This record gives sequence, C-alpha cells and structure tokens, in this order.
Amino acid sequence: MSPDVIGRHTMRALDVAVLVLSGVLAGAINAIAGGGSLLTYSGLVFAGLDPIGANATGTVGLVPAAIASAFGYRHDLAGTRRQLAWLTPLSLLGGGIGALTLVKTPQSVFVVVLPMLILFATLSFAFGERLRMRFLASGYASPAAVALAQLIIAIYGGYFGGGMGLMMLATFALLGMKDLHAMNGLKNMLAVAINGVAVAVFFWNGVVHLQAAAIITAGGVVGGFVGTAAAKKTDVRRLKGVVIAIGATLTVVFAVRAYG
Repeated sequence: MSPDVIGRHTMRALDVAVLVLSGVLAGAINAIAGGGSLLTYSGLVFAGLDPIGANATGTVGLVPAAIASAFGYRHDLAGTRRQLAWLTPLSLLGGGIGALTLVKTPQSVFVVVLPMLILFATLSFAFGERLRMRFLASGYASPAAVALAQLIIAIYGGYFGGGMGLMMLATFALLGMKDLHAMNGLKNMLAVAINGVAVAVFFWNGVVHLQAAAIITAGGVVGGFVGTAAAKKTDVRRLKGVVIAIGATLTVVFAVRAYG
C-alpha cells in the first residue's frame, strides 16, 4: 500500500482529524483503565484501512502512548517488581504468538471473527471493573493459574487487544493486588511488552500503514500523559459509555458486513 494512500483515496483532512482525536482519547482512556484500541480501530476503519491493517496500525500507534502512560505511573511501580519480573516474559511470548497468528490469518477469515472480537472487547470494557472487584473479593489464585491467564491475555493482546488492559487488571486482583494505581502501572508496562513484540512482527510482515500510525502516535502520546495526570481525579463513566457505544456499533456494522 502506498504510504500516501489509505484504502482507495488520499488521506483527507477529516481522516487526519478523526485519527488525531481517536489517538488522544485512546491514549487517555488506556492510561486510566483500558479499551482505547476500540477508538483507534474505529478511526482507522473510518479512514479506509482494511481490518487487519487497521488492527496492526492501531497497535503500532498506541505503543508510544503506553510507554508515556507507564512513565507516568513509574512512582507506583516500586511494589510490583516481583510481578513484573515473571509476567513480562509471558507477555512477550504471548504477544508474539498472537501477532504471528494475526498476520497469518486470511483477511476473509479475520472479517468473520472480527465482530466476535469487538463484542468481546466491548463486554470486557463494560464489565471488567466488576470482574476485578469480584476477583478481589474471591481470594487469591495460584501463581500457575495467573501465569496461564496472563499468557492467554497476551496472545489475545497480540492478535487483537481490545479490552486487554481490563482483563489484566482483573488478573492482578487474583494476585492480591489492591492498589489500583500500582495495578495500572503494571498493566501499562506489560502492555508495552505485548504490543512491542507485536509491533516488531507487524513491521516485519509489512501490514502497518506508517502515516496513519504516526498520527495515532502523536495523539496517543498526548492522551497518555493527560490520562495519567487525570486518572486520580477523573470520573470516566461518561467516557466509558461512549467507548461501549462505539464498540456496540462496530459489532453490529461488522456483523452485518460479515454475515449479512
């Protein structure tokens, strides 16, 4: 694909504006909880990328935002070094497996599974906090069970990733973690690992639209810093409602395209 063309047309000013806005909002909401990839995905599809290209490009665009968010939580990570040490290798492994699976998936197959992935991501975003609280109240799980859960989440993250952060927060609750800021910091660091290895796979296989990724990156870094700064004093319920509505709409739209 030409670097100056998305889909069938040259990138319009409206495309750029939509991508910047989706990047800012996604970076902010990923810093606070997760689910921002639904916003970037919708923006990239609006701009004309094919489903796999939009998925890969959105991942690339949000990696710098995840790094910015992780940096913003650096003071909250002091008590998570042990968890970070053994969850990072699992995250790298799972992210690589998921990304390789994505690039080997035929476009026709991905279009069919896409509505289910978006629906799953939307439900994770809608009910992830309730799941985290339930896990927090239910007691601890064995390290082996948590390790398996993180590996599965990382594979999903490398393949699609929507709602990945909320799933990780729920898993951390099974480790007995209760400080949400420390959990967010750990989540962001592991997201960098998962998405970082996925990005390498996507670049190697040439499925990234560089211009769109750069625009998402610029917006995402700004949103990541803003979201981290606002995380301790922001009520994100309205923003979550918007993301859930977008996810539900995308589920219906892509289901109609795939099965209609």
